[in-house]
Amino acid sequence: MEKVRVYMVDQTENGFQSEIKRIQLDELPDEDVTISVHYSSVNYKDGLASIPNGGIVRNYPFVPGIDLAGVVIESKDPRYKEGDEVIVTGYELGVSHFGGYSEIARVPADWIVPLPEGLSLKEAMGIGTAGFTAALSIQRLEENDMRPGKGPVLVTGATGGVGSMAVAMLNHLGYEVYASTRSESKREYLINLGAKEVLSTSDLTNPKQKALLKQRWQAAVDPVAGDFLSTILASIQYGGSVAVSGLTGGNHFQSTVYPFILRGVNLLGIDSVYCPMDQRLKLWNRIGNEMKPRSLDQIMNEIAFSELPEVLSKILKGETDGRNVVSIGK
Repeated sequence: MEKVRVYMVDQTENGFQSEIKRIQLDELPDEDVTISVHYSSVNYKDGLASIPNGGIVRNYPFVPGIDLAGVVIESKDPRYKEGDEVIVTGYELGVSHFGGYSEIARVPADWIVPLPEGLSLKEAMGIGTAGFTAALSIQRLEENDMRPGKGPVLVTGATGGVGSMAVAMLNHLGYEVYASTRSESKREYLINLGAKEVLSTSDLTNPKQKALLKQRWQAAVDPVAGDFLSTILASIQYGGSVAVSGLTGGNHFQSTVYPFILRGVNLLGIDSVYCPMDQRLKLWNRIGNEMKPRSLDQIMNEIAFSELPEVLSKILKGETDGRNVVSIGK
């Protein structure tokens, strides 16, 4: 293949451009492992990379896409050989290193995860960074004494990628899940994923700004943050935890120390980008087994490469649900 089809963004003196185009193979980064990309996915971070001043892309021209799944076609590293099915999420992929929106990708061998048993390449991208973040949130909460039967678990932003995966995974693991969303029309979707009850965002307000509220949740998966986080912290049961992984609701919140010093609440930061490889491998294997949700097909929506620009625009407007999987060959 002399030319490679990519989705490329560029910032020049003539302005910002984004388009699907073909580039020379030698324009790709020079790395140890070359992968034929079968699938990628659409994340909020990818949407930001597709616009000027999104705060994601550091150098132009650039190929976004923070997830990829495909087959090794060439490797200088003995850990991988031609024909190996692999996935790459996190690290600098799609941020400072050409990402998954490309027919061919070249990546450092240290970023690669062998495709876990129990997952197809398409399913791996249905999970992707969002699902890995949800799984990492759940694992960290379990390490801090979250367990089935102890009480309900709240998931905010439940129709988004992280939220949808968290609802489905928690349900699959036997938890009582309460899902919060601003989209009333998505109630049936969330119930089908496994939510016992669907809450509106108005249920997560604290108009009187009380330092402590009624103890409602043993734990919470929160990819939203912002003002809602203070209400959640004030509502966590004694010794419970909140796993925060995103900021779609804002990057600031106001709280007091009372949930922490009177109820022993834990605020857990979740970073899936630089999660150490030993932990990453173990968690991906768990995702392919007991954490793999039965409702994964309901969360995934396959789109053609040609549809990518439209879906990137929609995710920034909050007009997408679940996980959009990009079929790079279509």
